[in-house]
Amino acid sequence: MAAVARAFAAALLAVSTALVPVQAQEVLRPTRLHAEVPRACLNAKERRALVESGAVLRLAAAVRAVRASVPGILVRARLCRRPEGLAYVLTVLGHDGKVTHVIVDAVKGTLVGER
Repeated sequence: MAAVARAFAAALLAVSTALVPVQAQEVLRPTRLHAEVPRACLNAKERRALVESGAVLRLAAAVRAVRASVPGILVRARLCRRPEGLAYVLTVLGHDGKVTHVIVDAVKGTLVGER
């Protein structure tokens, strides 16, 4: 019985050792979801300067623009650069407990996307 247990353990060790490089390769492969250019969000000083110059809408206007389509509590708001231009990325906690990320064009105030 001990010989069978040792043989099983050795086989399990060999299989797990053989699979480690495959798992590492899987982790390093880019996926389509993350292949897009990462957004660079602005800090408070940059955001304030753009809002005061009138280049982008105020956060309140962006929130009002999506309030009807995505009801809930605003948890986080960021102003980020995207390939299409500046956008507010709003994190909204719905009344049902679901968290939604809403992307609003910071110049036009239109809903661009929702995840």
